[in-house]
Amino acid sequence: MTDPLFSAISESAPWWRVRPGTSLTVEGGAPLAGTYRISGAKNAVLPLMVATLLSPRPVTLNNVPASLDVAVLAALLRRLGATLDWREDVSGLSLTVTAAAIHAERIERDLVTRMRASVLLLGALLARSGEADLPLPGGDAIGLRGIDYHVSGLRAMGADITLSHGTVRARAAAGLKGADIRLPGPSVGATENLMLAAVGASGTTTIRNAAQEPEITDLAHCLTAMGATISGIGSDTLVIAGGRSLEGAVHRVMPDRIEFGTLAAAAAITGGELTLLPGVTGLGDATGLLGAADPVFRQAGIDLRPVAGGVVAGRADAGLAGVDIVTQPFPGFPTDLQAPAMALLAIAEGAGSITETIFEHRFRHVDELRKMGANITVRGRTALVRGVPRLAGAHVEGSDVRAAAALLIAGLGAAGTTVLGGLDHLDRGYDRIAEKLSAVGARIRRTEE
Repeated sequence: MTDPLFSAISESAPWWRVRPGTSLTVEGGAPLAGTYRISGAKNAVLPLMVATLLSPRPVTLNNVPASLDVAVLAALLRRLGATLDWREDVSGLSLTVTAAAIHAERIERDLVTRMRASVLLLGALLARSGEADLPLPGGDAIGLRGIDYHVSGLRAMGADITLSHGTVRARAAAGLKGADIRLPGPSVGATENLMLAAVGASGTTTIRNAAQEPEITDLAHCLTAMGATISGIGSDTLVIAGGRSLEGAVHRVMPDRIEFGTLAAAAAITGGELTLLPGVTGLGDATGLLGAADPVFRQAGIDLRPVAGGVVAGRADAGLAGVDIVTQPFPGFPTDLQAPAMALLAIAEGAGSITETIFEHRFRHVDELRKMGANITVRGRTALVRGVPRLAGAHVEGSDVRAAAALLIAGLGAAGTTVLGGLDHLDRGYDRIAEKLSAVGARIRRTEE
């Protein structure tokens, strides 16, 4: 990230203070203890921020995570003509976006190439202004996540889309039209993009084989609060009645279930105990946030005890044990918890395995865990993990958001010092995680390189 880019980000998100070129030094061996507040979901807040472009009225998002991806997207929205009003108090960070006038031509490569979620601008801008020229998005290097599902769905709604020289040029001069769309696979990004486009299209759009992640449900609830009509929320078939003028709304971002699972694993890895508070009233048993990961984590030796407002997470008396995990689209075990789960299995008794079915390049953290002494063998899309008594500190590099988090929590439980590079990845997806971990006993310091 160049200095001008850092300036653009910090001007749009004044709370962002972290400059590029830093590493974390982690002194392992300290059990975590205390209360850790789970932030708003990284995977939910980005499509919600894009959704604010669909209305000229103010839309307020509460429980916004203070992450780099949020700061980058804020800069993108500002360049497009939106005004941003940030507020922070004891309840967290809030953002009000007013997109009274949008300049769709002001999408620049420097910001777009930093984040995968920028592809969602296609659907929103086509719905709002009928045009978008978008450099191909960036983000994590975890596979060939092309945008063909997005493009084919938008074309079915009447958009004229061409791809040339790294830029997607989209036009809908006569406006988008409702369509019956069946996704070849339950893509989260494509489902969100088509939802954003459909609320501004004329007629009814049906999205079949839609992804069902809770973050999609969160987006649907925000859109309905803005005046959209959506049925089938939470199912694999979404029916959206378009053509309505959307208004302002106030929406609270759902808690981050991936941060929740990552911190539960961290508590168990360090032999500590954390009270994890998702910050949602009326949630009931907060372990429900983990979904399919809950029984797997319990089998692996993570003790999860519901308490008022949250969950106490730690290591079960019987210790950690190897388990077999297969990632699947929701409601299966989430791919975003695969890397933290591997850090856990690396010190579990016996052997376990992880089969990654979603992304073909999501084992980049394996070699880094091996540097710390982990015994991991990869065959195709399956990693066989034989637990060792303890990992050892090493110099490691995070290659994507979840890999960086896995290496961080592995370092917390390791003997000696771990130096974690690639912090842009960690900062992209987590709200001040190093600072929050320091508050519950982690020995971490951030060092400028």
